[in-house]
Parts: sequence; C-alpha cells; structure tokens
Amino acid sequence: MFLIIFLMLLSKVLIWMLDVVKYYTRDFMSIIQLIYNSLIYILPAYVANASACIFGGGTPLDMGKKFVDGKRIVGNGVTYRGTFFGILCGIIVAVLEGMIVNLNIVNNIAFYFNIFEWVYIGFLLSLGALFGDMLGSFIKRRIGIAQGKPAPILDQIGFVVFAILFAYPIAPISIEMIIVLLIITPAVHLLGNIVAYLLGVKKVWW
Repeated sequence: MFLIIFLMLLSKVLIWMLDVVKYYTRDFMSIIQLIYNSLIYILPAYVANASACIFGGGTPLDMGKKFVDGKRIVGNGVTYRGTFFGILCGIIVAVLEGMIVNLNIVNNIAFYFNIFEWVYIGFLLSLGALFGDMLGSFIKRRIGIAQGKPAPILDQIGFVVFAILFAYPIAPISIEMIIVLLIITPAVHLLGNIVAYLLGVKKVWW
C-alpha cells in the first residue's frame, strides 16, 4: 500500500515538474520569437543607419551653415551621400526580406506585407532612422557635444524611435515589439560600432 501511494505521489510530482518545464519553455520560446520578429521588422533601419556611416562623406546636409546659436546645424557627419545610400540600402534589405517572407523561406513571421509594401516600409524605416540620427546630431550641436563624441541613449535609441514612428502608420507593431527593440537596440548599436571601428570604418568604437 505504501509503495502504491509513493508511486502515485511521485507521478504527481513528475507531472507537475513537466508542466513547469513546458510553461517556462513556452515562455522562453515566445520571447525568442518576439525578438526574432522584432529584428526582422527593424532590420532595414539598422542597415540604413550603418550604411549612412559606411558610405558617408562629401557634402553635408546642412551645407556648412550655422543655426541661430552660431553653431553648425548638424555638422559634417550627416551628408547627402550617406543619406542616399542609407535609404537605398535599407530599401534593398526590405525587398530581400519581403522576397524571403513571401516565398515562405522563413516561417512564424508575425506580420505579412506584399513586396511593394515592403519597399515602402523599408523606405519609411530607413528615412525615420536617418531623421532620428540627424535630429540627434542637431541636439548634440545645441548642447555643445562635438561631432564624433558620444551621447548615451540619444545615439543608441533616437534612430530606432523615429524609424518606428515613421513606419507605424503603415506597418504598426505591438507594444511588446517596441519594448524589445528599445531594450536590444543599444546592445546591437554598440556591437555594430565596435565592428565598424575594428574594420576601420569608424574612428571611435562608440
């Protein structure tokens, strides 16, 4: 009798443990899926931001002019060439994503757009990212931060916030995805800058 009771209790405990494992595994996989979808959505903005730096140089957008405070409007870091290639590369990435998703090469995507919508969304994400970066440069000039000097949070978050804002009316995403992007973008941004520094693309690692 004792053995039967023991085995019954043991089976109950094992069932409970399996339920706990399933519960946390499900939550873990849900988090991974959320991060996965968030990165697919924002990738054109990431690429646009990086491409503007890689292909930058030439005539600055502010044409060397100064604001009413006597300081440069945005500085030499924001250029016509960088903006053009940033947006172009962002759109190209969006088109490739659209092809991959529409051909069902990858699954479990939380959103669906046809290829033409991907082009438009890629443009908006890229434009928003570069606008956010330009606005960051404008603010840094106003508060006396020189070009190339870091501005924590502003450098890491500004471009992704405006990328989302620009694309949201056409391609809205969940609040969970927005939170994930705000959390992981600083790490992605820092890692990208370190790689660019090691490759000689950037003069500083931040």
